[in-house]
Amino acid sequence: MFSAQTYQNRRSVLKNNMTDGILLFLGNIENPVNFEHNPYYFRQDSTYLYYFGIQEPRIAAIIDIDENKTIVFGDELSIDDIVWMGRQETLKEKSLKSGVEETLPYAELSQYLQKAQSSGRKIHYLPPYQSFNKILLSDLLGIRIAGLQPSVEMIKAIVKQRSIKEAREIAEIEKAVNVSNDMHLLAMRTARPGIKEYEVANAIQYLAANRECLMSYPPIVTINGGILHNHYRLNTLKEGDLFLNDSGAETAMGYAGDLTRTFPVSKTFTAKQKEMYEVVLNAFNNAQQLLKPGIRFKDIHLKASQHLVEGLVDLGLMKGNPEEAVKNHAHTLFFQCGLGHMMGLDVHDMEDLGEQYIGYTEEEPKDTKTFGLKSLRLGKALESGFVVTVEPGIYMIPELIDIWQAENKNADFINYDKVNEYRNFGGIRVEDNFLITDEGYRLLGNGLIKTVEEIENYRAEHLA
Repeated sequence: MFSAQTYQNRRSVLKNNMTDGILLFLGNIENPVNFEHNPYYFRQDSTYLYYFGIQEPRIAAIIDIDENKTIVFGDELSIDDIVWMGRQETLKEKSLKSGVEETLPYAELSQYLQKAQSSGRKIHYLPPYQSFNKILLSDLLGIRIAGLQPSVEMIKAIVKQRSIKEAREIAEIEKAVNVSNDMHLLAMRTARPGIKEYEVANAIQYLAANRECLMSYPPIVTINGGILHNHYRLNTLKEGDLFLNDSGAETAMGYAGDLTRTFPVSKTFTAKQKEMYEVVLNAFNNAQQLLKPGIRFKDIHLKASQHLVEGLVDLGLMKGNPEEAVKNHAHTLFFQCGLGHMMGLDVHDMEDLGEQYIGYTEEEPKDTKTFGLKSLRLGKALESGFVVTVEPGIYMIPELIDIWQAENKNADFINYDKVNEYRNFGGIRVEDNFLITDEGYRLLGNGLIKTVEEIENYRAEHLA
């Protein structure tokens, strides 16, 4: 945990950004794999971690703005718990570390909220994403699950606060990024013809565990990089394959790293792989240079898309004016997703609160219909203190190519005969994490090799 003063200060800022009522925070529970006492790994709700820092299942908290109270609700260990788990730090002790002096049994949360409701007071709550908390909120507030209406005021106040990273948060994120860097270097040393994808995944997860980290999301380690979120890991690596590794570590305090590198299973890229990789890397480098406060991330995304088109025109897969091609969304045959997203306590930071509030504004809402743009998680103007990913890519998806070609879609910009020569190419992505500063940006972590020469030299050295 951070210091008690940290959590007190965060709660004070939140209170000052709200008007009145009770702010309700629900922690997560341990979810069973196949029976009650065999649970999945427990991960606390990130907003609860931000304001209270207590990594304990089945707890809740309130900030009562009207009565100036902060209370943690939860149950201390029973003697049966102690028999099985041993004496542990009490909830009271953990709450004091969070700067909260008052704790009450979990059952009293219902009574507290019912009393407030009977007095006509507002109860603010966030969108629940765990099924248990959906049912719990319904029971606590006497509202059908379908009728739950999270507090937009509370969401906006939290997004405003959590989006600007504190120095202590940036230090934690950089820990995660540096462990992630080492994971990726290990993958480059490990991947070789004849081994399975899961062997690479196992190796990087082992490294993370030895650094007291978990994975910030299920790693994508695949020779089929054209599948955006590919978690199949049974393929055998062979000469000539491209290997895409999208993985990141999460620190014990919950902060994430999120990096992607693509490299050849052979010691060197083929000519075709190198050409395509340079197109993606050029888009990455140009997008990185645009990062600064005030610029819309959507504009950086569109500019990166234009650089991708320029490269694809040079390779003969596309034709025509690159700017017009992007306006007509022709690039989305190759780049179907967004350029990046916010990152912090969640790898997709605060995504549970709603992308419209995290990545966009009321004045410029998210485009939820246009292919490509509907997958852009961040579009609004950047601010100093944001932490973002930048991750352009090219993905050859045979099924999508067939549909577009059958419709002769964007034929003014796409050379389908040439595209079909690449239909089984796979995918390439390059991704790093950045802090937006007053002056522009700063790469987070110690840096990770990414040029063709750097990757080939590293592979040659370690596959000798």
